[in-house]
Formats: sequence, C-alpha cells, structure tokens
Amino acid sequence: MRSQAWSMVCPLDDILPQSGVCALLDGCQIAVFRVHDEIFALDNRDPASSANVLSRGIVGDVMGELVVASPVYKQHFGLRTGRCLENPELSVRTYPARVANGGVWVRSDATVMSAPGLHKRRLVVIGNGMAGMRAVEELLAVAPDAEIVVFGSEPHGNYNRTLLSPLLAGEKQVADIMLHDHRWYAEHGVTLHADDPVTRIDRWRRVVVSKRGLVVPYQRLLLATGSTPVVLDVPGTELPGVMTFRDLRDVDAMLAAARSSANAVVVGGGLLGLEAATGLQRRGMRVTVVHRSETLMERQLDQAAAALLRRSLEQRGVQFRMPARTEAILGDARVTGVRLDDGSELAADLVVMAIGIRPNIDLAKRAGLRCERGVLVDDTMQTFDPSIYAVGECVQHRNITYGLVAPLWDQARVCATHLAEVGNGRFAAPPISTRLKVTGIDLFGGRFPRQHAQ
Repeated sequence: MRSQAWSMVCPLDDILPQSGVCALLDGCQIAVFRVHDEIFALDNRDPASSANVLSRGIVGDVMGELVVASPVYKQHFGLRTGRCLENPELSVRTYPARVANGGVWVRSDATVMSAPGLHKRRLVVIGNGMAGMRAVEELLAVAPDAEIVVFGSEPHGNYNRTLLSPLLAGEKQVADIMLHDHRWYAEHGVTLHADDPVTRIDRWRRVVVSKRGLVVPYQRLLLATGSTPVVLDVPGTELPGVMTFRDLRDVDAMLAAARSSANAVVVGGGLLGLEAATGLQRRGMRVTVVHRSETLMERQLDQAAAALLRRSLEQRGVQFRMPARTEAILGDARVTGVRLDDGSELAADLVVMAIGIRPNIDLAKRAGLRCERGVLVDDTMQTFDPSIYAVGECVQHRNITYGLVAPLWDQARVCATHLAEVGNGRFAAPPISTRLKVTGIDLFGGRFPRQHAQ
C-alpha cells in the first residue's frame, strides 16, 4: 500500500498559539491548530451546520481532552481523535501533522474515529422512577455492558406507581409492586444512589452533584425527574393531615391516618382522586370527594358514563360534593375540616389533594435547558443539550406532556436506541387511554386521535 506524501500547508508562524487556521490539503479545507508545542489537523467542515468554520473555534480542555468548540452549534471536537463529544455520529476526520523547517506539514491519510458505543461511555440517570428505569432496561437489552449510574430521591428501588391504589386498598403489598429491588441493580451492574437526589447539573464540566455531595461525571445524561403533585393555593394546606397521593411515603401516611381517624376528604374527582377515595373507604374511613366539575373524570368520560360511575361509588359508601370548590383547609394544630365555596364545611381528619400533576423541571431550568411546561425534547427524546436526553412526566414533546404509562414506555424505547446508537426511531403521540383501578368496577376510557376512533 503506497504511503501518503506530506504536504506543507502553512508556515508555523501563521498560527497563533492556542488557535487555528484554515488551510488547503489536496484541494480540501482542513483546520490546523497550534496548542502549546503540538500541532493538530482535522476537517474544517462542521458536520452539524455544514459550514467550514472549525478553524475559527475556541480551543480548550473538557475533562482532560483537548477540544475545539464549533462557533455555530457549540459542539466540541477532540483535537486528537475528531470525536464529537455531544454526538459521535458527527465526528470529523483527523490527519497526521508535524512541524519541520518552520512549516506545518500534514499528510492526507485521514483517520475516522468509529463511534465507541454507549458501553464505552457513562450514562447518568436522574430519577429512579418507572420511565427512567424502563429506558435503562431497554438500553441494557441492546448494550448490556453500558456503564449506568442512577440517582433516586426515595430509599427504595423502582416500583410501579400505578399500583399505589391497590396498595392503599390492601389488595397488594409493597413487594408486589416492586419492579426493581436493590438486588436487581447489583445483578445488572447498575450503580444506584438511593435517597440521594441530584441537586445540580454542571453542563460545562459534565458532572452532576447530589444532595449528599457526590460529584459524578457523565458522557450522556438522562433526565427522568417525573412530576410533582399540584396543591391548591388555599389557606391551610401546610397543616398536618393534608397530603398528596404520589409515592410510597404518601401511602404510608394515609394508612397511618386511616388507623386513627374517621373522616377523609379527597379533593379531585379524576382518576387518582377516585382511586384514593375508594382505597380509604375500604380502610374504614368515611370519604367525601370534592370535585369542581359536574362530571367525574370529565377528561375521559361523558356525562352518562360519569353518572353510572358515581352511582356505583356511592353504593360503596363514597360521598360526593360537586360541583364544588375548596375555599380553605380548617384547623389549628392539624386539619379538622374543609370549607367549600358555598360556605358549608366538611369534617376531615385527613385531606388528600388529587387535582393533577406538574412536570418537575426545576433542575433542568437551573441547568439552562429549554423548558416550557416540561423539558423540551425532539422526536428522539434529546433536549437542547445534545448530551442530555429526557423521558417521562417531566418532558414536553410537540407541546404535549404525558402522565400515563403507555406513552412513557414508547419514549423509553426510542431514547434507549439513541443512547446505544443502534437505531433511528422517533417518538409519536399514541392514543391515550385510562383504566380505573377499583375492584369490582371495570372502567376504560380515553381520548383517541381521529385515525384511531374506529
């Protein structure tokens, strides 16, 4: 095989230290950089913008690797390897370069760095919930050697939140709803930092900082921070005995209240509120649901179906005040009642807020990621930062946020293929359906795009 000839592309003095110039090699533009006593040569064309601009980029160091930042989309390219740190598929070619007789000499036999695959890079997952861990499962299926670190805000492994209602009702135990216990993480080589949420993302250094002070670097980051329950902005919500229905801690608190209390008020007649009401009723409490609409589950049911559902729940002992709005939570040392907008009052030893969820985007916003109602992602679940992806209830895709399991599973599958660099799938909004998890009541409802209406 004939060796490539060396070509002088420019005098060394034409390149200022810690900068680059554009030169021609066999009629093609290359970027030549002078960093300390070394010379580097790579393609001048930025693959993301198709502009010949890399020679005008800023040279620097990212986690020990010499890089040049594209002046267009700010991707970083390794001077030694040509690797694009944000997306290896956009890597550029590098060329042998040397200094001789006061000139910079470059050889035209370019080297193309093959994409290393995720099993050579570290993925950090922020959030140990269903969406994030489903993405981890999907990723391990195609890249079993991936290095994965997971941070969770709860002390448990990952559990099925959709089964909190049967757990509250006494139909299931905690072990029945656990999807990944601590042993699973160890067996699959996944590092879990439980009960230690991430408090800061340093995108420039590519590290995350946890509540306990752990500093962990990442090459890819997956946001799966979920959502937070919406709490009414009325007086008294800070009183003991007022809670939401979102996680195992909430269930434990509700069960403790049910053992020593008699009256419960559930604010919200949607899916979660009705499941909480029936669970507490089965635990022996007198339960009243306060709902602002005339129709239960008005997003999924028409008036006729909602009337049938209400009648069935009333036969079980659940009472309703609707349409009605909560004006204040009453009590001094702890909650004692609820005042409605018509002036009437309901006795309450326990008040459960179940009026909706809000994407948890605080961490993403502090990191400078683009957010509206949720973290903005494209069809590949990639955020504004090419090295950061997001899935689950925290994301906003094509102006839609999701709170049900089926679309989150689709997001996880698509995201995993891109993290592993083994596919080019795209997430598309699926039909949305819901099922009420109350023993003895079979209810299925939803909203479907026109093409699925049949």
